Amino acid sequence: MGVNLTPIILKKEIKLSDLRGKVLAVDGNAELYQFLALIRMADGTPLKDSRGNITSHLVGLMYRATRLISEYGIKLIFVFDGEPPSLKKEEIERRHEVRERFIKEYEEAKAAGDIAAAFAKSVMTSRLTQSMLEDAKRLLRLLGIPYVQAPGEGEAQAAFMVREKRDAWAVGSKDYDSLLFGAPRLVRFITISGREFLPSKGKFRPLRPEIIETHKMLSHYGISLDQLIDLAILIGTDFNTGIRGIGPKTALKLIKKHGNIENLPQDIRSKVSRNYQAVREIYHYPLTTENYDIRYRTLDEDGLYEFLCRERDFSTEKVEMVAKRMKAVQSISE
Repeated sequence: MGVNLTPIILKKEIKLSDLRGKVLAVDGNAELYQFLALIRMADGTPLKDSRGNITSHLVGLMYRATRLISEYGIKLIFVFDGEPPSLKKEEIERRHEVRERFIKEYEEAKAAGDIAAAFAKSVMTSRLTQSMLEDAKRLLRLLGIPYVQAPGEGEAQAAFMVREKRDAWAVGSKDYDSLLFGAPRLVRFITISGREFLPSKGKFRPLRPEIIETHKMLSHYGISLDQLIDLAILIGTDFNTGIRGIGPKTALKLIKKHGNIENLPQDIRSKVSRNYQAVREIYHYPLTTENYDIRYRTLDEDGLYEFLCRERDFSTEKVEMVAKRMKAVQSISE
């Protein structure tokens, strides 16, 4: 889920056209989860082929990625998670419990014939399996779109590619974690539909792309990246539980006044996660790699038809449309 910094985030709304020519290191796992959540039948059932393989994520990846590249001139590099840090185990278990609860509620709503409620519950039941990930990577290879396999957290790798290697202009993710990993820029809501489904309300809300520039936000609040990390630890991250009753605004005031966790008043300091030093280490020294290739490749049209049409039951017409987009892009770049 990532750290909740929304109340203190300084953002600027932009248009997709503002990103023309920019290279974005995209949080691949988060993108696939979004597609799995929203691309479903009316009753919440995910799209599947005749053999039972889920294809919702492939539909979303195929259409959105090729449109962003061909129509908006945005260069995408997908970055996928590797092995999570051991401190993330508790968060992963919590997510599993939440998913199991929503699966039960989804089945109950579906059995009762409440289609609207069933869809709203189904959004929270998505599970991204290794086979789904491999299908997504295969699709990207066939389309010629580059991806990077991170050794650890994908957002840490994406931030590294922007900050250290200058291989991308910004991280593309809905979550804020890349800011804590030192990303200079974060672009959120890189969506063509311009809307997001809210399961708790059972309706969509409008979305507009936005950019967050880390140095501007830190300068505005007069804090450092180290202090932003301490602030995040106080409210809770994927690697630790925050202090009950302390949200982003309160945490910001505390860190601005006292400087860091060590200098907090004892009554607050005693409630900080005991592993906070280890959490700091994750953000300061994340596991990343320089061993990746981000070149765009030639479209493998025959392989694309073989995979999507013959193996996953996609219509020839839809695959042909996507192939035309990528061939047009490649003809321009040649």
